[in-house]
Amino acid sequence: MSPAALKTPPARPYKGQSLLLALDDYTAVDIETTGLSPRHSAIIEVGAVRFRAGRPVDEVSLLINPGYDLPPAITALTGITDDMLWTAPPVSDVLPYFLDFVGADVILGHNVHFDVNFLYDKALAIGQPPVSNDFVDTMRISRKLYPEMEHHRLCDLAERFGVVPETAHRALADCYTAAACYEIMKPRI
Repeated sequence: MSPAALKTPPARPYKGQSLLLALDDYTAVDIETTGLSPRHSAIIEVGAVRFRAGRPVDEVSLLINPGYDLPPAITALTGITDDMLWTAPPVSDVLPYFLDFVGADVILGHNVHFDVNFLYDKALAIGQPPVSNDFVDTMRISRKLYPEMEHHRLCDLAERFGVVPETAHRALADCYTAAACYEIMKPRI
């Protein structure tokens, strides 16, 4: 396979649209993975928090066994270890439940294209319908509202707003952090 073929992203014809909206009802979603490519990497954690009227009403957080040992860099980044995943179910067991939880809600997340692309591709790989939810990306909003910021990582946005994350690079905590930042930015959208 040519290097260009490896860089060409797969077509995702049913993928939802990126929205710039101030919503009160949405589901914040975040995933942790073994790498950057949906084609060559696995999901190891999913998290989602359902918001109604801008307030959290339900949440889910699940670990996923990728079927192989984690790269050391991923363990260092996330704190997720092989021991934690040893008894976790495979993606084929977790993803249908997780996507049912998300339902038809608009998905909110930071750099959420990454998460949606992984969920889309992995859903198809296990015989599920593609993820077609529309989504709101807090990184995209941050770039439009605060072009003077040098970086627009979730940690940078949280620091700007005084949002203190429970932890970083864990799915559920990142859902809450992204949603807190979104709620602060919402009046300016």
